[in-house]
Amino acid sequence: MKKIILLTASMMLFVVSCNKKNPKSEDTVEIASKKGDGFYNIDFENYPLSGSSLPIGVFDSGTGGLTVLKAIVAYDENNNASLEQGSDGKRDFEKESFIYLADQANMPYGNYAKEGKTDLLREHIIKDAQFLMGQEYYSDKNDISTNTDKQPVKAIVIACNTATAYGKESLEEYVKKVNLDIKIIGVIDAGVRGALETIEKDENAIIGVLATVGTVSSKGYRNTILKMKKEEGYSGEIEIFSQGGLGIAEAIDDDPEYFDKNLKKPRNNYKGPSLDGDAKIDHTLLDIYNFDFTNSKMLCNSEKTDDCSVLQINDAENYVRYHLVTLMEKIRLSKSNNTLKTIILGCTHYPYMTDEILTVLNELYNYKDKDGKLLYRNFMAENIKLIDPAIGTAKELHEYLKQERLFNPKGNIQNSEFYISVPNKDNPNNRIDENGRFPYDYKYGRNANQSQEYVKVVPFSRDNISDDILIRFQKQIPYVYGLIQAFHEKNEKTKGLPLKDRIP
Repeated sequence: MKKIILLTASMMLFVVSCNKKNPKSEDTVEIASKKGDGFYNIDFENYPLSGSSLPIGVFDSGTGGLTVLKAIVAYDENNNASLEQGSDGKRDFEKESFIYLADQANMPYGNYAKEGKTDLLREHIIKDAQFLMGQEYYSDKNDISTNTDKQPVKAIVIACNTATAYGKESLEEYVKKVNLDIKIIGVIDAGVRGALETIEKDENAIIGVLATVGTVSSKGYRNTILKMKKEEGYSGEIEIFSQGGLGIAEAIDDDPEYFDKNLKKPRNNYKGPSLDGDAKIDHTLLDIYNFDFTNSKMLCNSEKTDDCSVLQINDAENYVRYHLVTLMEKIRLSKSNNTLKTIILGCTHYPYMTDEILTVLNELYNYKDKDGKLLYRNFMAENIKLIDPAIGTAKELHEYLKQERLFNPKGNIQNSEFYISVPNKDNPNNRIDENGRFPYDYKYGRNANQSQEYVKVVPFSRDNISDDILIRFQKQIPYVYGLIQAFHEKNEKTKGLPLKDRIP
């Protein structure tokens, strides 16, 4: 254990001239690469680059990236002995351990672009990577000193579409600048490859992109689709329709500004789609949305839903309904002659909602207007393919470890570790609300390069993961859930504590 020096020379990593209102990403990269002391310092000169026994780092803005980890740990497309293609009934990464980071305190990443803070987003992304590359973490939110027994990593997977779009190039520049040969793998290329594989080379089709607002505004998927379409020789007309899924990931991760199961009426701090917001709920489309109003899943200021003058979504599936109807309305009103054949799930949280997405798409395929006309069928394939970029990401990771001879011959996946960021209450400059979170205006009102340790990174526990989310893990990612349980129990035993707060 050692004391944390909150403001040190290394934390100049995020200092920038006050005269620069919009510092370039290069500024953050340049400052981050300077050597010093402190939580985000990396001992570049002694980094164990040749260590095949090191774990693999994976990070996301929240728990959505666990769907990527699920795909990686379930991957079995190769023979483990020869590393050649062909399933052998064994997990390809069974001897690899993983270190997962959920930057929950600073999520959702998708809103930083909307608020004009992409420089701050890049700073968070670099800090995420620095945590994975470093050795320090806090035992819990009340700890004032750090443990230093965490291993650095041999590769980093950005299990977040927004972070890939805005930060992958900056991270690659960062590791190059500090002379570390660490592979950075993102999810966007994998998602595009998967989508194009559902389309014939000469076929006309529509690709839908359901992603965070930030990922959509980055045009990362659009630009990559057009680039790969040309490179792979697709001659048909491929149209791209994107929808920023404001609120879906946030509801999945229990962000109270988008979802609060305890509410019975609308609240003032709501940030999701509304009757008069930028993301507008269209009263004329209520029948098509087919929202579930039970159990306060929609919040209305009237007992009769038709009389709502304030209407707020308060359920992950209802967010899905809003955004899929909005996407199909864009396509219908465009009068396209093509059909929607595939949708890229451009946020790692969205695979949690696969069943709900397929249900809503089926409803829309069969929806009839008041004249009995099938409103969307001409614009939809009967069985639209949902593309989860995680599978392609697992493939790229395997190819890299094979090429660089970095597979661990003696490791154990059961040694994987799981960390999450929480607001640092010991930083006097932080603003934290009654729920222990950063208020929206503070979270997105901060400026980059301010030499702040905004968060503490701590192990997953019931203090920072709700029971509802743990139940979702147990049902939807059971193997990863088991790894989380194993890490939690090992961590509690190390601290000499009883398992009274055991992850169930």
